[in-house]
Amino acid sequence: MSGEAIGNFLAPVNAALNLTSTICLLAGFYFIKNKETRLHRRAMLGAVGASALFLVFYLVRYSLTGTHSFAGSGLSKTFYLTLLFSHMVLAAAIVPMILRLLFLAWRSRFDAHARLARLTFPIWLYVSLSGLLVYLLLYHLYGYV
Repeated sequence: MSGEAIGNFLAPVNAALNLTSTICLLAGFYFIKNKETRLHRRAMLGAVGASALFLVFYLVRYSLTGTHSFAGSGLSKTFYLTLLFSHMVLAAAIVPMILRLLFLAWRSRFDAHARLARLTFPIWLYVSLSGLLVYLLLYHLYGYV
């Protein structure tokens, strides 16, 4: 199997991992709002696992196929590039925040965990959802060159 074929296989896998992360994040939010901490912990660990797998598979795909040029033009290209830029910046920023949340939960520092989670959750959710939208725009709606 060629590097290009592996990369093309990994793209929808990564989209599925982003979707899984989104679902786990929303479930975790629901569970913590309903004071179901055990289920919250499981959902959030699922989100961390899906996001971590995404990162590994993304790096493999990128190393095999590099970047892809967006085939759209005009306003659609501007929208895509703005979305992609915000996604990339926030994806990089969210990693230390997630690691800190895991550390705080592990140390049972739940007040500090909750304060940081209020900031981290919407950013992480945006990163997951924008990743899905980037995939749809690049691979399905406009294609790439």
